[in-house]
Amino acid sequence: MSPPFAIAAAARAHLPEILTIYNEIIRNTTAVYSDQEVTLANREAWFDAKAEPGLPVFIASDASGVLGFATFGEFRAPFCYRHSVEHTVHVRADCRGRGIGRALVIALLEAAARMQKHVMIGGIDADNAVSIGLHESLGFRTTGHLHEVGYKFGRWLDLKFMQRLI
Repeated sequence: MSPPFAIAAAARAHLPEILTIYNEIIRNTTAVYSDQEVTLANREAWFDAKAEPGLPVFIASDASGVLGFATFGEFRAPFCYRHSVEHTVHVRADCRGRGIGRALVIALLEAAARMQKHVMIGGIDADNAVSIGLHESLGFRTTGHLHEVGYKFGRWLDLKFMQRLI
């Protein structure tokens, strides 16, 4: 049985919905260590920065629109890191728990393999048990725990790094 949503490459036309998801996450969660919402111009520049080197941006969608999005980029700039990528995945608040995040991460892993990447890394808020569990179920393992590196909602945040060999 196929999932009740589709995974596809994002297009510029999807950016307003991606922006809405991203800003909701900034406002209400610690999945993004920022307290400043972004503009459509910001997401357009982000999208163009991904497209120029051929990095994937995927969406999950159904008849209601974009349910979530995911991408990856350079882990670090020096050339020796060129086989390592850091990913991000975000799901619309009313769609969480439906397997959308899993499907998006799997799409990223497949794209990374096609691009001959070796390692995928995720930086995840240490209190985000759902995301940590999702990543563990896909073969990621915790490789670092940074204490009190972010500050949001009046409290210090810990960041876990998880990685998976591709």
